Amino acid sequence: METLQKACLVLTIVGAINWGLIGLFDFNLVSTIFGDGSILEKIVYILVGIAGVINIGILFNHIEDH
Repeated sequence: METLQKACLVLTIVGAINWGLIGLFDFNLVSTIFGDGSILEKIVYILVGIAGVINIGILFNHIEDH
C-alpha cells in the first residue's frame, strides 16, 4: 500500500506543478510533452485525478489514526 501512496503522491505533485506553470506562465507541460489533445495527455490527467482522490482518502485515514 505504501508504494501506491507514494505513486499517487508523485502524480499529485506533477499535477500541482503543471497547474502552477499554467497559472504563472500559461504553459502546460503535460500538453507540451504528450501533445495537445492526445490520448496520452488525457491518460495523464485521468491518473492525476485518480491519485488526488486516493490522496483524499489517505488524508482522512491519517486524521482518524490520531
